[in-house]
Amino acid sequence: MLTTLNTAYSDTRASDLAWALGREPLPALASLDLELQGVRLQLRLLGASHQVLLEEDRGLCSETVACIPGSSTPLPLGVAKRVDDWEYEFAARVEVLPPVAFAGRAQELLALVSDHPQGLAGVFPGSPHAFTAMLARCHEGQFHWRTWHAYPQEGQLVATRTRVGARVAAHAGAVRA
Repeated sequence: MLTTLNTAYSDTRASDLAWALGREPLPALASLDLELQGVRLQLRLLGASHQVLLEEDRGLCSETVACIPGSSTPLPLGVAKRVDDWEYEFAARVEVLPPVAFAGRAQELLALVSDHPQGLAGVFPGSPHAFTAMLARCHEGQFHWRTWHAYPQEGQLVATRTRVGARVAAHAGAVRA
């Protein structure tokens, strides 16, 4: 799903992005509700980037990547954590592209996400290449989502990748080395 976000472009630089786990739902400009293998997953576009809410009987996992006023947690390159009964892994990278390559990559990503049944993309007013895009899937009981945050004024594209799955219990009687 592709939408034009009715807000001012508030993410000014990739370096302004922060990461948070466990935040309450923030006001969304657009959202996509999915049910993947009986688990509720909500992709949310914020005025300041994205939030994903994954909810199941075992609990809630909330990821926020956004310009969060007062946040002291910058965007990490990688995180691996246990959240309730979930194993959570997050990775981020920043690509710096020249203008022509940036425009082509932006068009490619928007085309990929906008027509995907588990994709949500929002374009900010003022630039067709200023966008946030999200794509989710479930594979073998693991929930995955990827996001892209575009900063055309800097030629920067922030890509994130997340995997969340149920914690695997140790087998009774397993031999430990």
